[in-house]
Amino acid sequence: MSATLTGALVGAVLAFAALIFGFWGFLLVALLMVVGALTGRAMSGELDLRALASAFTGRRTSS
Repeated sequence: MSATLTGALVGAVLAFAALIFGFWGFLLVALLMVVGALTGRAMSGELDLRALASAFTGRRTSS
């Protein structure tokens, strides 16, 4: 799937959520989409959760 099509689908879902559920529903849908994307990347092995946690806690830099 191309990045343009993916972006259009994400925008459509968020617009629908904003129209139906209002601002807080929009934020909840956006947050759950981010959590789902991170979960998918972690399960596929494209995201190292230990490195991510270390970066957030300041134990190690990314360089």
